[in-house]
Amino acid sequence: MSSGLWTAASGMLGQQTTINTIAHNLANINTNGFKKSRVNFQDLMYQTMRTAGTTTAQGTQLPVGIQVGMGASVVSVEKLFLQGDFVQTRNPLDLAIEGKGFFKLMSQSREVYSRSGSLKTDKEGYICDGNGNRLQPEFAIPAKTATITIEQGGKLVAAGSDGKELGSTQLQLFNFANPAGLQSMGHNLYLVSDGSGEPMQGNPGIDDFGTILQGYVESSNVDVVEEMINMIMAQRAYEMGTKVIQTSDQALQQASNLIR
Repeated sequence: MSSGLWTAASGMLGQQTTINTIAHNLANINTNGFKKSRVNFQDLMYQTMRTAGTTTAQGTQLPVGIQVGMGASVVSVEKLFLQGDFVQTRNPLDLAIEGKGFFKLMSQSREVYSRSGSLKTDKEGYICDGNGNRLQPEFAIPAKTATITIEQGGKLVAAGSDGKELGSTQLQLFNFANPAGLQSMGHNLYLVSDGSGEPMQGNPGIDDFGTILQGYVESSNVDVVEEMINMIMAQRAYEMGTKVIQTSDQALQQASNLIR
């Protein structure tokens, strides 16, 4: 009878993880390039009291057995790399990736990856993100640049006020066999892991890589309505878990009174 207490508790712990994940998603609803997370569950082990197919004393075979589940556990919290909406900013260094791909940056001598294209220039003119991590391959905008043009295929051209080209580079995108396996670092950055596989490099618009939209940013892919529905469902599941614990406790109390 007490096993029901632990079974209900396992479900409540899982629903608490769900609520924490939803809170994180909602907190980042205005974070450019943010990708929402989803909690995935699996059932725990089973207590087998009778095996299906067992032959009875009467010589018949049992068509079904008796297996009592021991609850549920969180198997993963998965990043969903679905496309977010595009918001026009008209800023020449705001870039959105339409389709698959990540920008590569260098952060403290480590290669990191991001979907956020809210880029800036540092004091030396190099293109970087808001934390000063330089876009790879590195490129410095010439000092007398008047206009910056970035094609969907990733070619960046910096021109002076007279329209003459001052410098150019080819932006690169990177993709992974399993993006959900990337390790989140915060600050819209991801690290390569054994689960993600090694990065594949390519030009935007080539093969399976997305294209680049200049003057746009990709907003968070969090859907407020969906998250609110998920939160209500998680809350109700948590409440039902508390009811199961209360019921199991009352049953144990009644059994204890009978013994007395």
